[in-house]
Amino acid sequence: QVQLVESGGGLVQAGGSLRLSCAASGRTFGSYAMGWFRQAPGKEREFVSAISWNGGSTYYADSVKGRFTISRDNAKNTQYLQMNRLKPEDTAVYYCVARHWPEADNGAGRYDYWGQGTQVTVSS
Repeated sequence: QVQLVESGGGLVQAGGSLRLSCAASGRTFGSYAMGWFRQAPGKEREFVSAISWNGGSTYYADSVKGRFTISRDNAKNTQYLQMNRLKPEDTAVYYCVARHWPEADNGAGRYDYWGQGTQVTVSS
């Protein structure tokens, strides 16, 4: 069993930055692909970014490409999402995810574990 705990959300002005962290329990963290999804009020959950087990492959939604950077530190059982040049449309609850497979995927159904979510609010 893997437990995921997100942190780092908050309120920021448009153009600002935030870094989300996700701490994972479990001794096999290093063999899991990880990622981030988000859900805004009244909208469907959407893929944001994902990273393979060793960080060798990363994927981004077109809406965040060039502004967000995903990374992980397997020694600390933690993954990160650096979010720069934030926009009001980035406002959402952000969820950390993990899957029992080394390669990442952009499908929500491919992930086995989900965190509780952290709120990110970007004011205009």
